[in-house]
Amino acid sequence: MTLDYEWLGPVMFGGALVLLSLGYPVAFSLGGVAIFFTLLGVGLGVFDPVFLTAMPQRIFGIMANYTLLAIPYFIFMGSMLEKSGIAEQLLETMGILFGRLRGGIALAVVLVGALLAATTGVVAATVVAMGLISLPVMLRYGYNKELATGVIVASGTLGQIIPPSVVLVVLGDQLGVSVGDLFIGSVIPGLMMAGAFALHVVIVAFLKPEVAPALPLSVRDIGGKALGLRVLKAMVPPLVLILLVLGSIFFGIATPTEAGAVGCLGAIALAAANRRLSVPALQAVCDATLRITSMVIFILFGSTAFSLVFRGLNGDRFMFDVLSNLPGGKTGFLVVSMLVVFALGFFIDFFEIAFIVIPLFVPVAQQLGIDLVWYGVVLGANLQTSFLTPPFGFALFYLRGVAPPEVTTTDIYRGAVPFILLQLLVLVLIIAFPGIVSFLPSLKL
Repeated sequence: MTLDYEWLGPVMFGGALVLLSLGYPVAFSLGGVAIFFTLLGVGLGVFDPVFLTAMPQRIFGIMANYTLLAIPYFIFMGSMLEKSGIAEQLLETMGILFGRLRGGIALAVVLVGALLAATTGVVAATVVAMGLISLPVMLRYGYNKELATGVIVASGTLGQIIPPSVVLVVLGDQLGVSVGDLFIGSVIPGLMMAGAFALHVVIVAFLKPEVAPALPLSVRDIGGKALGLRVLKAMVPPLVLILLVLGSIFFGIATPTEAGAVGCLGAIALAAANRRLSVPALQAVCDATLRITSMVIFILFGSTAFSLVFRGLNGDRFMFDVLSNLPGGKTGFLVVSMLVVFALGFFIDFFEIAFIVIPLFVPVAQQLGIDLVWYGVVLGANLQTSFLTPPFGFALFYLRGVAPPEVTTTDIYRGAVPFILLQLLVLVLIIAFPGIVSFLPSLKL
């Protein structure tokens, strides 16, 4: 490519981001940009069409990718658990258990969000379930709207960092590292996120008791034996499922894909035990799984076409030179890559970020000697904010869809801000102390 046309790669990348930020479908935006710049490059004599001969092989490679098979498994498991009533049982029971404390319902939401994250890994299901069940209760008993909405959307996003997580599966594929190692490495950061949220609730409730009052005695007055049985019934099923899925990965019994299949069977069994398993429910779960999985695969097809054309225009070489020559070396690269991911999270979903931006970062991270498992967990923690940051955080939209009319969009946005800051604090700690991520993988059997 002549010097005069080196701008084509960066302009192609910028054009794709503009289309995505305007709301055009991801797969078609990427594919359309790839077709346009292919024609432009061929017309200018700077693009060799031979690059496109690799496209069929790439597509069949995606379809045969064993790692990506975990995505439909975890989506199916999350959708089936939504039908099983686990979220409803957990929230009601934990609300009674913690209701005697100031901020008790909010603490219950954080705990349930962490447990649901470890069993479903699906943000939409968790946020919608907690929004429908716990938000009306918190508002009824005098909770501040901002705290109530903030704790729900923040706890719902824990499914993006606490395994099993579709985000980590996609990142493992894009980074070329073990998804199991990413799962294990993200356990402590995920628990740190949940702990930070819980501590925030405790401090706010202590300093301002009026924003998070305890439940009245008449509401939480239940016999000790009855409460014990209720806690046992609500806690044991998700804990058993967590042990089946994450325990089998941690102890080397199963791969993440195999563990996802086991989790699907466990979710079906739980739905049957709760008498929620029916043909219509199974059809709805399969339909949701097919829709989301098809979306992911088509995004992968579009991103594959985009990356081939981008490489043919030497855009990858341009980005590599820019990123690898940043001031500060490894530190400069980390700062810039984290800022780019965080900024893009305001406008586009994590799938687009993972399939477009992450492949540009990987060669530079490898050259700089960065541990890709640690880098993947850091990216996952950063991508978690894409579900929470206004104005386009998806968790905010999920809650807006089920929130009562008296809760405004402004309440939800303002409520999310403290939890975004807490997420960023944990992200900084993970970057400053890599051992937080590497400790558990080092114990892997």
